[in-house]
Amino acid sequence: MPDGGFLSGLTRRTTGPKRFRQRWVSPLLRRILLVNAVPLALLVVALLYLDQYQNGLLEAQVTALREQARVFAGALGESAVRTTDPDNPKLVPEVAASLLRRLTEPTPDAQARLYAADGTMLADSRQREGPGGTITTEPLPPPPDHGPVLRAIGWLYDEVLALLPHQAPMTMVDTTPTAGGPDWQPNVKEELRLNSTGSSNDTAPYIRRTKDNRLLVTVAVPVERDKHTVGIISLTREAREVDQSLFTVRMSILALFGMALGITVLLSWYLSLTIARPILRLAEAAADMREGSGRSGSVPPALLMRRDEVGALASALADSSAALWERMDATERFAADVAHEIKNPLSSIRSAIETLLRIEDPSRRKQLLTIIAQDVVRLDRLISDVSDASRLDAELSRSSIKQVDIVPILRTLQELDEATRDDENDPKLEVVAPAAGVRVWAVEDRLVQVLRNLIGNAQSFSPPRGRIVVRVRPGGGMAELSVEDDGPGIPDANLEHIFDRFYSERPKGESFGQHSGLGLSISRQIVEALHGQISAENRRDSAGRVMGVRFIVRLPVV
Repeated sequence: MPDGGFLSGLTRRTTGPKRFRQRWVSPLLRRILLVNAVPLALLVVALLYLDQYQNGLLEAQVTALREQARVFAGALGESAVRTTDPDNPKLVPEVAASLLRRLTEPTPDAQARLYAADGTMLADSRQREGPGGTITTEPLPPPPDHGPVLRAIGWLYDEVLALLPHQAPMTMVDTTPTAGGPDWQPNVKEELRLNSTGSSNDTAPYIRRTKDNRLLVTVAVPVERDKHTVGIISLTREAREVDQSLFTVRMSILALFGMALGITVLLSWYLSLTIARPILRLAEAAADMREGSGRSGSVPPALLMRRDEVGALASALADSSAALWERMDATERFAADVAHEIKNPLSSIRSAIETLLRIEDPSRRKQLLTIIAQDVVRLDRLISDVSDASRLDAELSRSSIKQVDIVPILRTLQELDEATRDDENDPKLEVVAPAAGVRVWAVEDRLVQVLRNLIGNAQSFSPPRGRIVVRVRPGGGMAELSVEDDGPGIPDANLEHIFDRFYSERPKGESFGQHSGLGLSISRQIVEALHGQISAENRRDSAGRVMGVRFIVRLPVV
């Protein structure tokens, strides 16, 4: 086999075909994993933003907190305001502090502060008076601890999200780790100014992330009495529900992503086992064929039984291998036949020359020279036919099959036969064909060669004044062309062997060496290359007597 192509380079780069079995992660598997995982990763990245979900949770927190602050402001305005001066009502700090603590008891994670109109803080719901009159401020409860693993996942998520473009949740005062803690307070004078313009209900909330990663929401609501603003209540609450909900959703998404990724890996591995591995096994089988160890059974039977594209590829490789070995066997047989056929005339020439050197009789010497001349002619014809047969495949592979009308070709051959007949006793060629013509798919030059071979063969076996009839008729997607003669016929046992190479059964009286026995073999080779069929049969009369031979050629019609 020729040394070249993909498989030759493959075997040069490896120590043998067994390397195919050692590659557990093939490039195709990596591509399958990448193709399956990239859309999944993009989907997860899009889901992990959760901006709209987070904004919705914060809006719900702000709404609930503002309603709670309004309740607090209404209670303080009714119960903690001194109205001795109707035009200048004032808050009573002692009453306001006690009331504020009672109002915030149901919400331990909230902190309420009451400010006077000048910005002075009057009360804090988390301040307590200790022993000796000392004032202490209770801190907000610590945030829940999710453990080091979950904290690491959350930190990694925040770092990745910081690198991606995304929309910040609502309006925040500060989201950096240096943001103020629970002691931060709004600008009371600015809130009072906004309230004086009649837009206090529309003031934006204050949302911030503290140093210890708390999410705090603060709203400011004016405290009024008889349409007089006597102070501002600032209500701050840690939005743990928001963080917890986001954390739960993110963990659920990551868990689903992990499950989906695992399923993707398994499915990719399955595709690798059903696609990549079989292809590697086919490559291994092809390498075995190249090395000469895969003459039979190289393609695994399990791949041949598959009913998919891999099975089709395996079947095509097996068929190609079988055709290749068949062609090699035919080439080997052809070479052996050629050697055998050439040895016969060479042996005859050598014997004639050896005898010629030992005899002096001029008539005998002339007879031997005649034998030598005949053998040389036979060798020349044999070599010409062998050369034609050997390059036939290459020429047919380079030639393009076209539409050819058989009838004009037959009419031309008939006219040529009429012009070259020297004796009235020579067989006469007749053509029976439809006037409209019959178009087939063929290579015109090679089709003419087949017709000349069949007609020449019929002329050799036809008796004097015999008839050679060529008939053409289309039907069933194939055009049938028959060549009939009036010769002695062919033994029934040899009807198939006459197409073998170097088979020769010549008529009586024909000069020795006029034919090489390759004509019919070449004709069959050409017809089969044109996707047609050729056969031979004896013509018989009603009594069963042989009346001649009929060669039948079938070619696909246009």
